[in-house]
Amino acid sequence: MPKQDSPSVAEQLCHFIDGSPTPFHATQSLASLFTAAGYVELDEGTRWSLEPQGKYYIRRNNSSFIAFNNPSNASAGINMVGAHTDSPCLRIKPIPDIKVHGYWQLGVEVYGGVLLHTWFDRDLSIAGRVSGTLKSGEAFDELIDFKSPIARVPSLAIHLDRTANEASTVNAQKHLPVVIGQIDDEASFKALLVEQCSGDVDSVLDYELSCYDTQSSGITGLNDEFISAARLDNLLSTFIGAKALLDSDQKQCRLFVATDHEEIGSASSSGAQGPFLKSVLERLTSDAQDLTQMISRSRMISCDNAHALHPNYADKHDQNHGPKINNGPVIKINNNQRYATNSVSSARFQRLCKKADVPFQQFVVRSDMGCGSTIGPIISAELGIETIDIGAPQWAMHSIRETAGAKDCEYLHRVLVEFFNSTD
Repeated sequence: MPKQDSPSVAEQLCHFIDGSPTPFHATQSLASLFTAAGYVELDEGTRWSLEPQGKYYIRRNNSSFIAFNNPSNASAGINMVGAHTDSPCLRIKPIPDIKVHGYWQLGVEVYGGVLLHTWFDRDLSIAGRVSGTLKSGEAFDELIDFKSPIARVPSLAIHLDRTANEASTVNAQKHLPVVIGQIDDEASFKALLVEQCSGDVDSVLDYELSCYDTQSSGITGLNDEFISAARLDNLLSTFIGAKALLDSDQKQCRLFVATDHEEIGSASSSGAQGPFLKSVLERLTSDAQDLTQMISRSRMISCDNAHALHPNYADKHDQNHGPKINNGPVIKINNNQRYATNSVSSARFQRLCKKADVPFQQFVVRSDMGCGSTIGPIISAELGIETIDIGAPQWAMHSIRETAGAKDCEYLHRVLVEFFNSTD
């Protein structure tokens, strides 16, 4: 792709991902973007007094995020884009310290459908949220990020396991504890966390911490056609959905939502199956009838990446539904409702693509394979809103490092801006 004076959407995405190693950090990054654009943060625990033409955002659990503008005409319906902030990873266990043979390791729990072998031999760091007590006696919660590569899951040499290339033999309990150093038996992980906190901390009582790859995101390929990064599923959709709202004309009431816990089913207070989105919509209307009327006139694009056809495994796709990288966003269809797309929402999206001069593709999983899902069917079922599931095509979904298309970032941004501006 030709070099530009201002960062491309793909380059901006890389910057966003590198600053968002966990859902907590992703939500913090979103808050910074929207604050810079004049949006005001609301507190769910207070009574709202919304200004006409106002621009607002809300965080729940500091891991889910909703932004909306111009609430005065919400009854006319709201065009919404939904994504999720979480990605499969390795989470640090509550009592993690393992001291064996002179090595200090941390026990980890697999979060979501991790492609485990990709986590070996990477330079890992640790980030997330810690909670505890200050020396003053007050409670505190803080985001931390070690940033430096302090952890590693080393592979076993091929000489000691000649079958390593024949089948995956990863045991999550035995083989994934991360090595963080060689150290004496008196050291503890919680004491290490106290040193990472900024306040006058007495003790860290608990935490939600993830390992992540310290390698920066990059634009790759002979012609800069690919993005190589961690957490493309689903920070790609999160960033581009947020950017599309910020870049829209904002003449109508429009909303962007990014929830946590999609990778483990969305059943939480801050997940798509929880009440977060509905509770916000209820506060934009005066009564139950207004809410029902608003929802019947609203549209939702559930935006989550799709499986691009892999040239080495082309037979894993249906012969007529193999999306290609940099060929446009993918409409995801499943007659068993693993995706919320129907003919009406699909046709509407196709018309948007035509208006935005954006190519589109369609994906249906092979009839002899199972199908993944997204927040789309959950939100559609919970709210009764017309929904379509779409996403940018990518390789190596749930790997520690995934690949998507630089052009697809531009395409997706363009059609989502068109959607936010549309009154259709």
